[in-house]
Amino acid sequence: MGGPVGRSSTSGEKTRSRVRRVDRLGGGEGVGEGVGEGGSGTGGDSRDAEGGDAPASGGSGQRGRRTEGHRRGAAAGARSRSSRRAPKNGKRRVLRWSASVLAVLILGTGGAGYLYYERLNSNIKKEDLTLGDKQMADHKANAAGQTPLNILLIGSDARDSEANQKLGGAKETFGATPLADVQMLLHLSADRSNLSVISMPRDTMLKMPKCTAPDGKVYPASTRDVQTNESLGRGGPGCTVATWYELTGIRIDHFMMIDFAGVVSMADAIGGVPVCVDANIRSRTADGKGSGLELEKGTTSIQGEQALQWLRTRYGFEDNTDLGRAKAQHQYMNSMVRELRKGTKLTDPAKLMNLAEAATKALTVDKGLDTVKKLYDLAEEFKKVPTKRITMSTMPNVYGTGVNNGRVYPKAGDAEQLFRMVRDDVPLDGKASKRKKPEEPKDPSAPVGEIAVSVRNGTATDALGPASGRAGEVADQLKNAGFGRTSVDSGNVTGVARTGILYPSADLEGDAQAVAKALGVPLSQVKRSTDVSGISLAVGADWREDGAYPVSEGTEKTPESAGALNGEDEGACMKVNPNYTW
Repeated sequence: MGGPVGRSSTSGEKTRSRVRRVDRLGGGEGVGEGVGEGGSGTGGDSRDAEGGDAPASGGSGQRGRRTEGHRRGAAAGARSRSSRRAPKNGKRRVLRWSASVLAVLILGTGGAGYLYYERLNSNIKKEDLTLGDKQMADHKANAAGQTPLNILLIGSDARDSEANQKLGGAKETFGATPLADVQMLLHLSADRSNLSVISMPRDTMLKMPKCTAPDGKVYPASTRDVQTNESLGRGGPGCTVATWYELTGIRIDHFMMIDFAGVVSMADAIGGVPVCVDANIRSRTADGKGSGLELEKGTTSIQGEQALQWLRTRYGFEDNTDLGRAKAQHQYMNSMVRELRKGTKLTDPAKLMNLAEAATKALTVDKGLDTVKKLYDLAEEFKKVPTKRITMSTMPNVYGTGVNNGRVYPKAGDAEQLFRMVRDDVPLDGKASKRKKPEEPKDPSAPVGEIAVSVRNGTATDALGPASGRAGEVADQLKNAGFGRTSVDSGNVTGVARTGILYPSADLEGDAQAVAKALGVPLSQVKRSTDVSGISLAVGADWREDGAYPVSEGTEKTPESAGALNGEDEGACMKVNPNYTW
């Protein structure tokens, strides 16, 4: 069985006058945080979040209420919007009004309002962005000087509080090391025109990088495949960030983590979200496993504990694995964003205050998102993306065999293609505008004969050792192209999924790009990194054979195995496993 395929902070507030923008939470924060609540779920180990007794209230053993009129409500909202004086800006009027109400509530109370704002800030828990010892490569700006934003959303199954323990799970797991049972990467394009989401199944097997916890404890890099959700127990969410970077090569700018109780509190604050099943469903096995979700066929509006049940359900959706659960989470998130953008939610000042409290208490974030102002600014960036340009996807994967039966591995080729599209800021919805070529470096390259290049063999994979002689063969290609100062680094054979060229400082960017052009390596695979002291070329697993660099064909198409779901698709409906219907 083959193994894994490889490896902006916003500014803070300074003056009180800027606080006015902070609490326009009704629209922007709702969307931003709503996306961040992706839920928590587990798969096949003893820490199954669906195991144990389900809560008695909020949906367990209770059928959800059908909502026949939610589309009529949307139509009525559309008619109302068409009658406004300023149709150009009318569709955001309710959101702006809601947000301004909360701002008035805070600012209108003078010093007390400022104290409330500070209280919201104090609710937010903060941790280090990454615990890995690898410096993440910088984003490469587009032709307009814009850079993308990558946010890792983490759903923790922590049962370290009474509120979390009441929401189910086996009692022997109470107080145990938490697992990162939901992991979703949100990629906001550099021009803010589109949003791509990649879910990584919790059962994904991969190599863990070395992580150093805030207390100084060192977790060595794993020598065997480990389930990805264990990364959270290796020092905290910063190790989950480092693990994603190790596998994907995608720079992570921020993370946001939420637990079971946080999902419930935020789902209650946001209100009902319509979801669909193609048959009656009851998620409960004979031995007591399952989320307890019970719904009738068709569309139901869910919130609170019932929303958590939906987000956690594995037994009853499709093949009863984490893959079906990821699809259900995508459906919920898309539906929630559509509901929030209709402007019919969060118009009550009290609900706005409740959402502000729920969101800030529920979240653990990196230190670059440590204030309400920064969270608000991030949400404002997400609001720029139209719903029709939101694409949900799941990392392409294949099932393991033997002792890893039931677990999954990144699918060779397809997974790397999806990661590459995000790295290169290619939209997953296939609607890429004509993208300009990367700008030429301001500092031109030196004569090729003066450029020093170190070449190493990174062709090893979990299934295959390094391809013999690859570093020397590529070095010969460079020498034949005039790069006389090319050398081979035979001491580093760490495998990488794709060939890449690293350089340490801006004055060497032109030289590094000259190396890439000589070999036919895309300039998007040239990155600045503090991990190197000079220009370093890693020949990856994508170039194990002799000859020219194999540029992939059709690489701007999202693999079908990613199961892409568009944010505007209101016809999405979860397929119910026939063994869990009634």
